[in-house]
Amino acid sequence: MSSSPGAAARRLTNYQTLADSMARLLFPHAEVVLHDLATQTVVHIANNLSRRKLGDYSALGELAGDVYTQCSLGPYEKLNWDGRRIRSITSVLQDEHGKPEFALCINLDYSVLEQARDALNLFFQASRMVAQPDALFRDDWQERINTFLHGWLQARHLAIGGLSRDHKRELVEALYREGAFDGRSAHDYIANVLNMGRATVYKYVKACRGG
Repeated sequence: MSSSPGAAARRLTNYQTLADSMARLLFPHAEVVLHDLATQTVVHIANNLSRRKLGDYSALGELAGDVYTQCSLGPYEKLNWDGRRIRSITSVLQDEHGKPEFALCINLDYSVLEQARDALNLFFQASRMVAQPDALFRDDWQERINTFLHGWLQARHLAIGGLSRDHKRELVEALYREGAFDGRSAHDYIANVLNMGRATVYKYVKACRGG
Protein backbone atom coordinates (compact mmCIF):
# COMPACT_ATOMS: atom_id res chain seq x y z
CA MET A 1 0.00 0.00 0.00
CA SER A 2 1.40 3.37 -0.98
CA SER A 3 1.32 6.43 1.22
CA SER A 4 -1.37 9.00 0.46
CA PRO A 5 -0.14 12.30 -1.10
CA GLY A 6 -1.61 14.26 1.81
CA ALA A 7 0.17 12.20 4.44
CA ALA A 8 3.46 12.40 2.55
CA ALA A 9 3.13 16.18 2.27
CA ARG A 10 2.50 16.49 6.02
CA ARG A 11 5.57 14.39 6.79
CA LEU A 12 7.65 16.49 4.44
CA THR A 13 6.48 19.65 6.21
CA ASN A 14 7.36 18.14 9.59
CA TYR A 15 10.81 17.10 8.37
CA GLN A 16 11.42 20.57 6.94
CA THR A 17 10.51 22.10 10.29
CA LEU A 18 12.88 19.68 12.03
CA ALA A 19 15.69 20.54 9.60
CA ASP A 20 15.16 24.26 10.10
CA SER A 21 15.20 23.87 13.89
CA MET A 22 18.46 21.90 13.91
CA ALA A 23 20.13 24.37 11.54
CA ARG A 24 18.98 27.29 13.67
CA LEU A 25 20.27 25.66 16.85
CA LEU A 26 23.70 24.98 15.33
CA PHE A 27 23.88 28.16 13.26
CA PRO A 28 26.11 29.11 11.54
CA HIS A 29 28.05 25.85 11.57
CA ALA A 30 25.49 23.31 10.37
CA GLU A 31 23.59 22.67 7.17
CA VAL A 32 20.64 20.29 7.11
CA VAL A 33 19.59 18.79 3.77
CA LEU A 34 16.45 16.76 3.10
CA HIS A 35 16.51 14.29 0.19
CA ASP A 36 13.52 12.61 -1.45
CA LEU A 37 14.60 9.00 -1.93
CA ALA A 38 11.94 8.27 -4.55
CA THR A 39 13.11 11.04 -6.89
CA GLN A 40 16.73 11.17 -5.65
CA THR A 41 16.51 14.97 -5.41
CA VAL A 42 17.16 17.63 -2.78
CA VAL A 43 13.81 18.92 -1.51
CA HIS A 44 14.90 21.18 1.36
CA ILE A 45 18.08 22.95 2.51
CA ALA A 46 18.44 24.77 5.84
CA ASN A 47 21.44 27.11 6.23
CA ASN A 48 22.97 26.35 2.86
CA LEU A 49 26.72 25.74 3.22
CA SER A 50 27.21 23.39 0.29
CA ARG A 51 25.78 25.70 -2.42
CA ARG A 52 23.34 23.04 -3.53
CA LYS A 53 19.98 23.96 -5.03
CA LEU A 54 16.51 22.49 -4.62
CA GLY A 55 16.01 19.81 -7.22
CA ASP A 56 19.70 18.89 -7.41
CA TYR A 57 20.47 15.23 -7.83
CA SER A 58 20.98 13.59 -4.45
CA ALA A 59 23.47 10.92 -5.57
CA LEU A 60 22.19 8.63 -2.84
CA GLY A 61 21.55 5.84 -5.31
CA GLU A 62 25.11 4.69 -4.74
CA LEU A 63 24.20 4.19 -1.10
CA ALA A 64 20.97 2.37 -1.88
CA GLY A 65 22.06 -0.82 -0.15
CA ASP A 66 22.92 1.02 3.05
CA VAL A 67 20.04 3.47 2.89
CA TYR A 68 17.47 0.72 2.66
CA THR A 69 18.90 -1.41 5.45
CA GLN A 70 20.09 1.13 8.05
CA CYS A 71 18.45 3.89 10.03
CA SER A 72 21.51 6.12 9.93
CA LEU A 73 24.88 6.38 8.23
CA GLY A 74 27.87 8.05 9.81
CA PRO A 75 29.21 10.22 11.18
CA TYR A 76 31.57 10.49 8.21
CA GLU A 77 33.82 13.23 6.88
CA LYS A 78 33.86 15.02 3.56
CA LEU A 79 35.32 18.16 2.03
CA ASN A 80 33.15 21.20 1.30
CA TRP A 81 33.48 23.29 -1.88
CA ASP A 82 35.53 25.92 -0.02
CA GLY A 83 38.00 23.40 1.40
CA ARG A 84 36.46 23.27 4.85
CA ARG A 85 36.14 19.86 6.44
CA ILE A 86 32.60 18.72 7.14
CA ARG A 87 31.40 16.02 9.50
CA SER A 88 28.10 14.50 8.37
CA ILE A 89 25.45 12.03 9.41
CA THR A 90 22.54 10.80 7.29
CA SER A 91 19.31 9.53 8.85
CA VAL A 92 16.74 7.52 6.92
CA LEU A 93 13.12 8.59 7.50
CA GLN A 94 10.43 6.04 6.76
CA ASP A 95 6.79 6.36 5.80
CA GLU A 96 3.94 4.82 7.79
CA HIS A 97 4.60 1.47 6.12
CA GLY A 98 8.28 1.35 7.06
CA LYS A 99 9.50 2.18 3.59
CA PRO A 100 12.46 4.61 3.35
CA GLU A 101 11.04 7.90 2.12
CA PHE A 102 13.45 10.74 2.93
CA ALA A 103 17.08 11.08 3.98
CA LEU A 104 17.98 13.82 6.43
CA CYS A 105 21.64 14.85 6.21
CA ILE A 106 23.26 17.02 8.86
CA ASN A 107 26.53 18.58 7.69
CA LEU A 108 28.56 20.17 10.48
CA ASP A 109 31.41 22.50 9.59
CA TYR A 110 33.88 21.80 12.39
CA SER A 111 36.80 23.71 10.90
CA VAL A 112 36.21 26.48 13.46
CA LEU A 113 36.58 23.89 16.22
CA GLU A 114 39.83 22.69 14.70
CA GLN A 115 41.08 26.26 14.60
CA ALA A 116 40.15 26.71 18.26
CA ARG A 117 41.89 23.44 19.15
CA ASP A 118 45.04 24.46 17.28
CA ALA A 119 45.02 27.87 18.98
CA LEU A 120 44.68 26.26 22.41
CA ASN A 121 47.40 23.73 21.66
CA LEU A 122 49.71 26.54 20.63
CA PHE A 123 48.86 28.57 23.71
CA PHE A 124 49.49 25.66 26.07
CA GLN A 125 52.68 24.40 24.44
CA ALA A 126 55.06 23.53 27.24
CA SER A 127 58.01 24.52 25.06
CA ARG A 128 56.87 28.16 25.21
CA MET A 129 57.31 28.27 28.97
CA VAL A 130 60.51 28.66 30.93
CA ALA A 131 61.09 27.95 34.59
CA GLN A 132 60.39 30.82 36.94
CA PRO A 133 63.68 32.59 37.65
CA ASP A 134 65.05 31.63 41.06
CA ALA A 135 65.48 35.27 42.02
CA LEU A 136 61.78 35.97 41.46
CA PHE A 137 60.66 32.82 43.24
CA ARG A 138 62.88 33.62 46.20
CA ASP A 139 61.26 37.05 46.59
CA ASP A 140 57.68 36.01 45.78
CA TRP A 141 56.43 34.91 49.18
CA GLN A 142 52.89 34.35 47.90
CA GLU A 143 54.16 31.96 45.23
CA ARG A 144 56.18 30.06 47.82
CA ILE A 145 53.13 29.78 50.08
CA ASN A 146 50.97 28.58 47.17
CA THR A 147 53.54 25.99 46.12
CA PHE A 148 53.91 24.58 49.62
CA LEU A 149 50.16 24.71 50.31
CA HIS A 150 49.16 22.73 47.22
CA GLY A 151 51.98 20.25 47.69
CA TRP A 152 50.70 19.67 51.23
CA LEU A 153 47.14 19.18 49.94
CA GLN A 154 48.16 16.79 47.16
CA ALA A 155 50.22 14.67 49.52
CA ARG A 156 47.11 14.17 51.68
CA HIS A 157 44.60 13.94 48.81
CA LEU A 158 42.72 16.95 50.10
CA ALA A 159 41.00 19.86 48.37
CA ILE A 160 41.32 23.39 49.66
CA GLY A 161 37.54 23.87 49.65
CA GLY A 162 36.92 20.78 51.79
CA LEU A 163 39.36 21.34 54.66
CA SER A 164 38.09 20.75 58.19
CA ARG A 165 39.05 22.99 61.10
CA ASP A 166 41.68 20.47 62.19
CA HIS A 167 43.13 20.31 58.67
CA LYS A 168 43.41 24.08 58.56
CA ARG A 169 45.18 24.17 61.90
CA GLU A 170 47.62 21.48 60.75
CA LEU A 171 48.25 23.38 57.55
CA VAL A 172 48.90 26.66 59.36
CA GLU A 173 51.33 24.84 61.64
CA ALA A 174 53.08 23.32 58.61
CA LEU A 175 53.26 26.73 56.94
CA TYR A 176 54.75 28.17 60.12
CA ARG A 177 57.46 25.52 60.17
CA GLU A 178 58.14 26.35 56.53
CA GLY A 179 58.70 29.99 57.45
CA ALA A 180 55.66 31.21 55.54
CA PHE A 181 54.80 33.81 58.16
CA ASP A 182 58.08 35.67 57.74
CA GLY A 183 56.58 37.64 54.86
CA ARG A 184 54.68 40.86 55.41
CA SER A 185 50.91 40.39 55.23
CA ALA A 186 51.32 36.62 55.21
CA HIS A 187 48.77 36.22 58.02
CA ASP A 188 46.11 38.06 56.01
CA TYR A 189 46.93 36.22 52.82
CA ILE A 190 46.77 32.76 54.40
CA ALA A 191 43.56 33.66 56.23
CA ASN A 192 41.97 34.65 52.91
CA VAL A 193 43.23 31.60 51.03
CA LEU A 194 42.04 29.17 53.72
CA ASN A 195 38.81 31.11 54.36
CA MET A 196 39.69 31.58 58.01
CA GLY A 197 39.44 34.45 60.41
CA ARG A 198 42.60 36.50 60.74
CA ALA A 199 42.45 36.19 64.52
CA THR A 200 42.32 32.38 64.24
CA VAL A 201 45.45 32.33 62.11
CA TYR A 202 47.24 34.55 64.65
CA LYS A 203 46.11 32.22 67.45
CA TYR A 204 47.51 29.12 65.69
CA VAL A 205 50.79 30.89 64.90
CA LYS A 206 51.08 32.11 68.49
CA ALA A 207 50.63 28.53 69.72
CA CYS A 208 53.40 27.40 67.37
CA ARG A 209 55.70 30.01 68.87
CA GLY A 210 54.86 28.73 72.35
CA GLY A 211 53.25 31.98 73.30
